[in-house]
Amino acid sequence: MDEPTEWKERQVWAGFLPVSRPKIGVSTCLTIYYTLGATVPLEYGLTPRKEQQAEAPLPCAQVPHETGWATMRKTNGWDFPDARILVIDDELNNLRLAKQVLLLAGYSDIATLQDSRDAVEMILHDQPDLVLLDVHMPYMDGYEILERVLKRSHQDSFIPILMCTSDNTPEARQRALKLGANDFIAKPYEQTELLLRVRNFLRMRSMHLSVQDANSMLENRVMVRTRELVEARGEAFFCLARALEFREDASGGHTKRVGLLSERIARALGIEDAEVEMIGLIAPLHDLGKIGLPLSLVLKDGEYTQAELAELKRHTLLGESIIGDCNSPILREIRDLALHHHEKWDGTGYPHGLKGEDIPMPCRIVALADMFDSLTHGRSNEKTYSRLEALAAINDLRDTYFDPTVVDAFLRISGFSDANAHHQP
Repeated sequence: MDEPTEWKERQVWAGFLPVSRPKIGVSTCLTIYYTLGATVPLEYGLTPRKEQQAEAPLPCAQVPHETGWATMRKTNGWDFPDARILVIDDELNNLRLAKQVLLLAGYSDIATLQDSRDAVEMILHDQPDLVLLDVHMPYMDGYEILERVLKRSHQDSFIPILMCTSDNTPEARQRALKLGANDFIAKPYEQTELLLRVRNFLRMRSMHLSVQDANSMLENRVMVRTRELVEARGEAFFCLARALEFREDASGGHTKRVGLLSERIARALGIEDAEVEMIGLIAPLHDLGKIGLPLSLVLKDGEYTQAELAELKRHTLLGESIIGDCNSPILREIRDLALHHHEKWDGTGYPHGLKGEDIPMPCRIVALADMFDSLTHGRSNEKTYSRLEALAAINDLRDTYFDPTVVDAFLRISGFSDANAHHQP
């Protein structure tokens, strides 16, 4: 059958094969394609694909037929069809060619950029899954874009960058790779090779995103589990404090109130949140050592003898002994609290007569909270004070029993949280 000589309208250019007549390149084909609206003149060396030619392998420089790419997608597994691909080149025809090749390969989200001055911000803002970056461009070349992007990217980010250029010298390759490019492909590139590299980089990107998602899920699980453990530990400490106090106060209200008030005072002092939480957690265990004292002594009504007072003071040393040597930071805090919560700001406390800031801050806070609650709730052998009487008593003991800054913080939160109490008769 003779080849037709007339123009055949609206034929897809990728459905033709070059023949031995006047040779033209793919870029020229694209120029004709876009200029004439997909009208391809057979006079320029393209003839319809013949049936016997259908099985023949396609020349490397030719864009494959759409049906061929559909088969290739099935056999080679293009597993990231929704990938966002950014092509940066100052030549419009190169952008059109790359986009058309990628569209025929099944990728649908493709952005192109001709002005290199907008490249860095576009990459960092849009976070594409792959960048095809030309090297030699006006205003800002590919090397500078690459360097700026990598300098401003988060250390955990991974955006594959494939450098595309006609400069195939070893120096150009080495410079691109040294600056952080993931690979280098020379123009004019074989489209099969280009798409294979695109696929491989997108698989790497997909795996990176999967690892990030897995890490995020793991971090969330760890956070949830950690929170559960912290809550369980807090509940265990509170139950232990209630068990220790059960002989004196079956309701366990004292330990709970001391913990809450200590936490409020610590927060008013501007202490960091983690330490505030820790102080609230350990405060109920300040009298841990009383478990080693006779019940008759702990519950005695009336005045203590000197011998009984000396025995009662031993609960600080007993609390230290119960915890003993340990590696846990929070247990060491409990040990120090049990030992030093009866030290006084002026150095007249026990058991070691520590003075001023030598007394650990949690001990200074809990000592005040413990006394205020004891005054206002009247434990077994103690007088019950009104709230205003207790506030006045605490204020009178600044600089002797208590750290004045702790007293100020306590009075401040008392005034703001219970303002009406100051006006009661």
